[in-house]
This record gives sequence, C-alpha cells and structure tokens, in this order.
Amino acid sequence: MKIDVISIFPEYFEARKLSILGKAISDKVLEVQIHDLRDVTEDKHRTVDDTPYGGGPGMVMMAEPWGKCLDPLVTPESVVIVPTPSGTLLTQALLQELSTSQHLIFACGRYEGIDQRVIDYYSKQCTVMEISLGDYVVAGGEVATLVMLEGISRLIPGVVGNPDSISEDSFGADLQDSLEWPVYTKPQEWRGLEVPAVLLSGNHAQIAAWRAERGKEKTKRNRPDLG
Repeated sequence: MKIDVISIFPEYFEARKLSILGKAISDKVLEVQIHDLRDVTEDKHRTVDDTPYGGGPGMVMMAEPWGKCLDPLVTPESVVIVPTPSGTLLTQALLQELSTSQHLIFACGRYEGIDQRVIDYYSKQCTVMEISLGDYVVAGGEVATLVMLEGISRLIPGVVGNPDSISEDSFGADLQDSLEWPVYTKPQEWRGLEVPAVLLSGNHAQIAAWRAERGKEKTKRNRPDLG
C-alpha cells in the first residue's frame, strides 16, 4: 500500500518509524511519504492560510497550496482522507475497509479547516472521506492521521505476527460489538492479587466462556451504548 501524508508539521510523523508501523515500512509492506504543504508556496512567508469569507474567528487553509500538493499525487484509485471533527466517525470496520485500499492520501488540516472547495474538487477526481476520531477537537489532523496509520497498518496481512490477535481485539472480527476481556500474565500473584483460577485450568471451553462474560461486563460498564 502507498500512503502520502500532507501537513505543515511533517516532524509529527517521525513516529511512523516506530513499532508496528515502522516494521511495516521497513518490511516494505507500506510506503509512506510525508509532504510539507509549505514547500509548494511561493511567497517568502510560505503562507497557507487566510481570513474566512463571511467573517468569524480563526484562519482557513487556502485551496491553492492544497491543489499544488495534491495534483501530482491523486489518481482515480486514491482515497483522500481529511481528518475533521465534522467527519464520519472512525470505526474498526472503516479501518478494515481502508486497509484494502491501494493508495491513501491524508490531508492534515489546521486552524479552522481546509477551504471546502478542495474537498469538492477532488471528490470529482477520486474518493474523498472526511473522518472524525470522536466528538472532540484537537489542534490539527496530524494526531488523527497517526491513529489511522497505526490502525490501518496492523490490519494488513503479514504486519502483525499472530493474526488471531486482531480478530480478538475490541471491535475485531470476533468482538464486533464488544470490548476485549481483561488479560493477565506472569507472575501468578502480584501484590496480593491472583490471576483468575479459570485461566490456569487448561479448560479452553471454560476459559472462552469466562472471557466472553468478562467482555460483556466490561462493555456494559465502559460502553453501555454498545449493549
């Protein structure tokens, strides 16, 4: 899979070299290129924003720098992703869908957002998706893009060593509407707290039933909206 990321803060994406995402890149499962939006500007201040038409606070990212940066990258097979609080809510199912794409382009907005005409124009050239991490606001699209990059990369075959661990994730194939159960490792006793006996029993049917029940309890407690 090829991924292009456009940002005015390319340094954010040094994190791509770490952990699962870094392994996917080093193994050449992913090709990730970072582009500085300011590199296509022509004025000495490297301007990418201006005041909004209609008035109001803040600044809006101008269409022309985005056009210059996107034109060489976009193909009919591309999916342009714009992280924004006003987008479609990110889900595990959506990450799974994106993980099958040939080419993703992340457009990291800042300030009050990107001129709407950028989205309108490129929607005629390829698929454009506005995606939100949740009902809150952060300073820019970089953090959301890193979340999606890691979420997508681990779903690509061969990236995660044991594929069963993906299906057993919260919201994975085996837990689509549930949270993952509590997990334990050595030592058997820690600060007076014991590992549940069922996990030491070797009875896989009982362990599976225990995990399913604990997952239901956790979902009811932490995410009652899923029940």
